[in-house]
Amino acid sequence: MPFFPLRRRRAVFGASSDNLPADHSLRWVVWLAVLLVVLALHWAAGRWMERNRSASNPEPAEHVPVQVELLTPKPIAQAPTPPAPPPPAPKPKPKPVKQAEPTHAITTAQTEQAQQAAQAAQAAQAAQAELAAQAAAQAAAKAASDAAASQAAAAAAAAATGDKFSVPPSGELRYDTRINGVMNQVGNIHWINDGQHYEMVVSIPLPFVGPYVYSSKGHIDAFGIAPEQYSEQRGRRAADITVFDRTTKQLVYTKTPNNQPLADGAEDRFSVVMQLSSLVRGSPDKYKPGVVRQFSVADNDSNEIWPIETVGDENVQTADGNVQARHFTRLPRREGDRRRLEIWLAPDLGWLPVRILQTEPNGMQIEMLWRGKLQPPSATPGQSGAGTPDASEETTETTPAAPGSDKP
Repeated sequence: MPFFPLRRRRAVFGASSDNLPADHSLRWVVWLAVLLVVLALHWAAGRWMERNRSASNPEPAEHVPVQVELLTPKPIAQAPTPPAPPPPAPKPKPKPVKQAEPTHAITTAQTEQAQQAAQAAQAAQAAQAELAAQAAAQAAAKAASDAAASQAAAAAAAAATGDKFSVPPSGELRYDTRINGVMNQVGNIHWINDGQHYEMVVSIPLPFVGPYVYSSKGHIDAFGIAPEQYSEQRGRRAADITVFDRTTKQLVYTKTPNNQPLADGAEDRFSVVMQLSSLVRGSPDKYKPGVVRQFSVADNDSNEIWPIETVGDENVQTADGNVQARHFTRLPRREGDRRRLEIWLAPDLGWLPVRILQTEPNGMQIEMLWRGKLQPPSATPGQSGAGTPDASEETTETTPAAPGSDKP
């Protein structure tokens, strides 16, 4: 059978040429029908692929934040210090009564009456002095109680208007890390809080590059966690340091000579995670879906406002099972902002982060997922947390260096 049955046959010697126009018209009709059938098949295939693609890989719906409340940094509510009780008023010492010197003269009735009158006068003076001392003590006690009452009222007013705040206890927190979804080595968050100062070191190992180490240390002031120095070291490069100079209220960078003003309640890229955790620990019912809180956050070369929105409660799958967590996400800071940060805080872990997902502008994703039993660190001072019972089995290579070693 010929491959092209409709190919024009060679003219046979002696054959009639009357049928040639009819064959030519028939051939064009057949080709047109074939073309229409092919187009119809292509259209049907395209529709089928479009339907199946939409069903298997649906595009995520665009998240439109519904703002319920906007929270801005303000002083935290601190527990009032009980005033010291006023010291007891000293009791007046009775003045010694001078006794009459013995005389060798004969005592008469007049001398005895004079001595009795003098003793009575001295007793009256002592009684008046004691009454005056008691009145002074009562006045001092009343003044002290009034001052304590006014101080308690001021503290109560501050507590009513300030943010409730509870800093997480110290702990060595370990996380499984993933780079673009691929399982990586174990990372950790080294967190120390003694009630007045804190230290935080985040270590994320990256193959062929070296660990990413972010360290933050400072104190706790009227606005909560207050960094004094933030260090960022990526791989084998020198660390970039940001100094929070609270004397001059300036942010000083080693990466750039341009200083910036330091706002009250300013945080760095990782202390903001513990600041958020402390705020949620203090008042978890306040952070409902749609609530947006603003943070002033300093990087290694700039400072800007981060709006962090409460998304809602979700289940997070960990190696030890599902855990309920509250999802927070940073909203875009400007048009075209491709860097993203998402945080999941778990109440079963004392509102510590059970998952952190950071998306870089180039699309690379770095994920930290809680590793170990689902229980919060111990609140005992000086004791490491129980969040990772197998910490003793880990090698010391994953332990981050001290923040003091991160020098530019």
